[in-house]
Amino acid sequence: MPKIKTHSGAKKRFKLTKNGKVKRGHAYRSHLLNGHGKTTKIKRGYRKNAYADKTNAAAVKSMLPYA
Repeated sequence: MPKIKTHSGAKKRFKLTKNGKVKRGHAYRSHLLNGHGKTTKIKRGYRKNAYADKTNAAAVKSMLPYA
């Protein structure tokens, strides 16, 4: 059998944890973080880990066959 290609967009956006969860980044975190409508509470939430929903986890794992 030939090797399966890893989805290059998925490998930049997701990591698999040791327990098999799919770790993801937060949206809206990249810029405008001081004084432009994002509250301290929202920015504090960006620091916490974010995981893909279980309904999407299987699709992401299929795009990352060797992770």
